[in-house]
Amino acid sequence: MYFPRTLYLFSFIALSFASPLATYNDARQVNTFQNPVLWEDYPDLDVFRVGDVFYYSSSTFAFSPGAPVLKSYDLINWTPVSHSVPNLNFGSKYNLNSATDRAYVKGIWASTLRYRESDDTFYWIGCVESSKTYIWTSSNAGAYNNSGEVNSWNWKAAATLNKCYYDCGLLIDSDDTMYVAYGNTNITVAQLSPDGTSEVRSQVVYKSPTYIEGSRMYKINGTYYIFATKPASAEWVLKSANPWGPYEQKVLVDSIAGPLPNAGYSHQGGIVNTKDNDWYYVAFMDSYPGGRIPVLAPLTLDSAGWPSLVKNSTGAWGYTYPLPVRTSKTVPPPTGVDTFSSPSLSHEWEWNHNPDATKWSLSSSGLTLETATITPDLFTARNTLTHRIIGPKSAGTFKLDISKMTDGDRAGAALFRDVAAYIGVHKTGSSAQLVMVNNLTLDSSWATKSTGTINATGPALADGVTTVWLRVEADITPAFSGTSATRYTTFWYSLDGSVYKQLGERFAMTNSYTFFTGYRFAVFNFATRGLGGAVTVKAFEMEKV
Repeated sequence: MYFPRTLYLFSFIALSFASPLATYNDARQVNTFQNPVLWEDYPDLDVFRVGDVFYYSSSTFAFSPGAPVLKSYDLINWTPVSHSVPNLNFGSKYNLNSATDRAYVKGIWASTLRYRESDDTFYWIGCVESSKTYIWTSSNAGAYNNSGEVNSWNWKAAATLNKCYYDCGLLIDSDDTMYVAYGNTNITVAQLSPDGTSEVRSQVVYKSPTYIEGSRMYKINGTYYIFATKPASAEWVLKSANPWGPYEQKVLVDSIAGPLPNAGYSHQGGIVNTKDNDWYYVAFMDSYPGGRIPVLAPLTLDSAGWPSLVKNSTGAWGYTYPLPVRTSKTVPPPTGVDTFSSPSLSHEWEWNHNPDATKWSLSSSGLTLETATITPDLFTARNTLTHRIIGPKSAGTFKLDISKMTDGDRAGAALFRDVAAYIGVHKTGSSAQLVMVNNLTLDSSWATKSTGTINATGPALADGVTTVWLRVEADITPAFSGTSATRYTTFWYSLDGSVYKQLGERFAMTNSYTFFTGYRFAVFNFATRGLGGAVTVKAFEMEKV
């Protein structure tokens, strides 16, 4: 395939680049962008375009709602606009019933999302716990007649298949036939029924000599492609003239350097074209403690249809490339203030499991979190609300009205993962005490190992103090590969919203990948003695530091 900007791209990448940690895309130049395109934890991505709009889907594990949908007009600036799975209908454990009935690290792994023009419907498909495949649809989207813009999202559980489409990728062919590529090592293609809710046939189309997964399926100029990852370092391309094979195989990238130091190799993702038919590869980098973050690079295709990644002058994934799309259309930035004044939560937020809907509400006063669980364990507390952290360094500040806390309640702002800490308010009788708690940990089976230790206490809050500001400052600069560095988080409080004081020691984050999701900001309110108390979240601000 001919790419009109190919010569320009290759001449551009010979230029020198800035330090890869010096800036981020809100400081981009007029004609270029900088990787990562979105410094937040959005792994296992699937990406495609409808008209003028690019869409992006990601994994969420046990967080609810699941499978966020992001949109962009330029492949660089992204904002969440929906969730394909508004309620995790995968079993009771996703309701966080108890310390032994919960679903951490289970749930939504690599899934797929596509738009079908013929019925104006978005289809989400994902295998859960390697047993069943769930299909959710959003119909009457209006995207085809609106340059890709969706009038309204209307997600419904459409079907459940009693087989696993492991790490699947959906293709809607030019004749409207729906295919799903899936599996590990042996890659299978399934043909779906005309309504996309059952299987017509399936067939193994490629037997790999080594472990691969993360299938994404495409058709370009009459040729079928399956992109698959060799975790956690390489991306393979399978190519055939027929969806059922036989498929040839070549390596797209293998242990490619860049674009960030101390992160993993760029791999596992998807490809997408612009309206000018320029192709791009979006992959993720293992960038713990922050998680897995997306990076972007242009592709070229040779005369035989094999894609190649455009690299920089050293043969690495470029830190800077020309902008894929020039447009005046914009999306909101990831930083800013949420006052919870809308009738529904922003799609930036996800609960730690399915929430108890009777125990939270939105009003002109903010987000009210009633205690939903009696437990000493934050990991077992329902209605803990989480927010991704933007890198490389940022702060999340929650303004809380604590006037309705009752005896035994615990509320605050957490750095949430399997090794966690928080700053909060412990209510004992009529007294309220500021505390910083660390050493909250899960074991390797995701059972609670420690419910935490009070590391420091702040001032007791007088009866007239009803509002506190709690801030978590996190450094999620990658420390996953090539370094023994530790990244730290600090916890701060204010009683007036202006002057902040640090409470407790700085907290050392884990760089382990096994929990898969990166650290998140979180706000919580749980009971240790009896239900009935509440806090109101008046505002949340995320800002770079």
